[in-house]
Amino acid sequence: MDNVGGNMNNVKLSDRLQQLLEQIPQGSRLADIGSDHALLPVAAVESGKAVFAIAGEVNPGPFDAACKGVAEAGLGKVISVRRGDGLEVLEPGEVNCITIAGMGGALIAAILDRGQSQDKLKDVTTLLLQPNVGEDILRRWLLNNKWVLVAERILEEDGKLYEVLTAVPENTDAGITNESVYRELTLGDSAKVLGQEALLQMGPWLLQAPNVVFFAKWQGEIQKLEGILTSLSRSELESAENKRKQIQGQIREITEVLQCLPRDKQ
Repeated sequence: MDNVGGNMNNVKLSDRLQQLLEQIPQGSRLADIGSDHALLPVAAVESGKAVFAIAGEVNPGPFDAACKGVAEAGLGKVISVRRGDGLEVLEPGEVNCITIAGMGGALIAAILDRGQSQDKLKDVTTLLLQPNVGEDILRRWLLNNKWVLVAERILEEDGKLYEVLTAVPENTDAGITNESVYRELTLGDSAKVLGQEALLQMGPWLLQAPNVVFFAKWQGEIQKLEGILTSLSRSELESAENKRKQIQGQIREITEVLQCLPRDKQ
């Protein structure tokens, strides 16, 4: 199934959706929340990754597009397109894999939070999440709600950077625990040690295998912080001075991390 994207009859997935597709366990019962044109559920069913799928959409335009996409693929019997907010389109125990892509980390965390309180994550064994921003918020939610981050990927598409987070329930026999994922990390041959806070911020798996896109993301973060620093330098307020020191500390920390990471894995 390595070349699964090339085998689609109707669907050509973007790189970020292809990354999500590759992480879906074979034979899943899938729910794709915020499904837009239902490209991912269609590709998942056509490739055999999913035996059944639900495409959830809250807005009328994307809901209609999803209905059309499923009908054109002739998959109306195995893909159910449903209109509703977040995980309210699901019945408890109905699916075992959930994908949520193309939203901010805070919104995805809120969707999961509501769904969990309604028992919608019952029997779910895989969460595949692709936040546009706020990845650290999602990592925190997973950690605090007994989900273990087992894989991370970062990629660039059309000038934007995307991270794909894969998580399983804490009691899964995957041999990976939150304790091991967020254990202190010593960078390369340096004396630089990262604690849980830095790992939540930058990604525990991404830090272990940094690629070109990872470096580009954090160089970009430094540039943003330097821009804030420049605007703060125009203020003489004491609060601005405190903020300046805080941001200088952040820049120093990120710079040190990037300097200590191996670049031969690019």
